[in-house]
Amino acid sequence: DEQLDLDDGRWEDIHVVTGALKLFLRELPEPLVPFSHFDKFIAAIKIQDLSLRGQCIRDLVLSLPPAHHDTMKVLFRHLCRVVEHKEENRMSVQSVAIVFGPTLLRPASEEGNMAMHMVFQNQVVEHILNHYGYIF
Repeated sequence: DEQLDLDDGRWEDIHVVTGALKLFLRELPEPLVPFSHFDKFIAAIKIQDLSLRGQCIRDLVLSLPPAHHDTMKVLFRHLCRVVEHKEENRMSVQSVAIVFGPTLLRPASEEGNMAMHMVFQNQVVEHILNHYGYIF
């Protein structure tokens, strides 16, 4: 119910806005990619055949619950626009994936190799950014 005035000077620093978005996404009870889909996305990004990998990730995105899918579509459309300005903002596809990968996809428990998970989490985000038009 809080009313925010985005013209307030506090919001001029893009890092504040980005940090707030990441914090919001991180504190969701379930990540944007539901826990039930985490292992499926990780398995899909490991597929060597690029065509099959692309189809599998697209099918997984389409299988997400509507609220997750629709939010992901809007978020990734925005992130693609951020990447379009990489010369000014230094946010390449890889940089965006590093920043958002672990926030958008995370396992239900941190039992496995977190460093290895992070590599694949970032690759999934990179793939979706690079193939946004095909996926959505």
